[in-house]
Amino acid sequence: MAANVIEVDGVTKHYPGVQALTDAAMTIREGEIRALLGRNGAGKSTLIRVLSGVERADAGTVTVAGERLGDGGVRRAAELGVSTVHQELSLVAELSVAENLYLGRWPRRGGAVDYAAMRAGARAVFGRLGLDIDPAAPVGELSLAHRQLVEICRAVREQPRLLILDEPTSALAAGEVDIVLDTVTRIADEGVAVLYVSHRLEEIRRIAHSATVMRDGRVVDTVDTANTADTGTDRIVQLMLGDSATAAQRPPAREVDRTGVPALSVRGLSVPPKVLDVSFDVHPGEILGLGGLLGSGRTEVLRAIAGFTPAAAGTIAVDGRDVTRPTPAVMKRLGVGMTPEDRKDEGVVPLLGVDENLVMSEFGTVKSGPAIRPARVRRAARRLIERLSIATAAPETPIVNLSGGNQQKAVIGRWLHAGSRILLLDEPTRGVDVQAKAEIYRLVREVADTGAAVVFVSGELEELPLVCDRVLALRAGRVAGELTGAGLTTDSVLSAAMAA
Repeated sequence: MAANVIEVDGVTKHYPGVQALTDAAMTIREGEIRALLGRNGAGKSTLIRVLSGVERADAGTVTVAGERLGDGGVRRAAELGVSTVHQELSLVAELSVAENLYLGRWPRRGGAVDYAAMRAGARAVFGRLGLDIDPAAPVGELSLAHRQLVEICRAVREQPRLLILDEPTSALAAGEVDIVLDTVTRIADEGVAVLYVSHRLEEIRRIAHSATVMRDGRVVDTVDTANTADTGTDRIVQLMLGDSATAAQRPPAREVDRTGVPALSVRGLSVPPKVLDVSFDVHPGEILGLGGLLGSGRTEVLRAIAGFTPAAAGTIAVDGRDVTRPTPAVMKRLGVGMTPEDRKDEGVVPLLGVDENLVMSEFGTVKSGPAIRPARVRRAARRLIERLSIATAAPETPIVNLSGGNQQKAVIGRWLHAGSRILLLDEPTRGVDVQAKAEIYRLVREVADTGAAVVFVSGELEELPLVCDRVLALRAGRVAGELTGAGLTTDSVLSAAMAA
């Protein structure tokens, strides 16, 4: 029987206000591919950080091939043979494949970089794994799948005992996934233990020998993927959600008139590789949710509608009229406003006041001739601050001083000030507390009650039934299911998003 490579016993990790891991336990053997499953906030990322030495556990032990990881950090984890490939690639596009493979450890000969040795080493790694990649090619010229393979091979070159892969196929098109999965299988065949994080159940059933499911910082079960009863979608969803799917109560159903012309129509939208064929309508007064797991194409759909990303195919219509060339300026004139996923870097200007942030999408109403009138800015801001219940000491308070929830209200308020009738909200509750989430839900429903059409995107699938009238589950760039009425539940959305 294969020896244990990793033994996790009673690992607990606490952050201020958050219990990230509680008594987590797991064992992985040589040559075993172990899938790691769990919704957002389940503890997967924290467990990976502990295993790779980035974080120190508050309690419990991690043993690698019989040796304690202890407090040695990343260096100690690397010495014991733990290599991690993160979701975001860390390659340098301008350097060659071989240079990236040896990044930070370029071999030298006579004081100079030994490029021949690097290329030979790269060919040896690729040959072991059956890959046809030119070591001299610039990484920037490779396909996304081959860049992912270079990242994996860089970790494999270190001869790891445990290889951790965090969502390695989330950004890949379906045709590229096979290349990565075949490579992962070859790595495991060499005796390397693999911890494979993914939400794609068909991938897990195809390559993983077992799957560990986490929920609320705990390991709730480890199942044999050969047993289809254990790895059926309904069973995995039940393990991931527990009783929380029914814990929150949905608000009363809203009446939405879908008989007239839609405020927004999308047909056959394609933005490869993330969005392949998406169609839907949103009517005035309706809140449509777009739910899906990492890599499903949620954000890309919104960015294409708002004109930030050119679509390869498809049509977009506002109030029944096709938009021939969507750009941010054109869509803004048509009444479309989008709040970005990254509030900190793209949503607010931190050192400007709340008032300035609220009016910056439309200065026309606060100007007299070419000049912006501070008195008008303050009046407009006070109206929005009162309407949205934004907690701020004064309108001119720098927005960076506000809580995340109040910043998010201001980002939404900016588009209300601009008179937007179609709101595209990308992860509007990310990074805010429970109370702030409830306030944002209330705000979104009030805005829809005025006749605005809202598209509400969230990776936290449990919140979609709490605010949306209808939800489309996205999977691999396509609509995998439509949920409404009594059928709109967290588990139904998750099942549709995960099922093949």
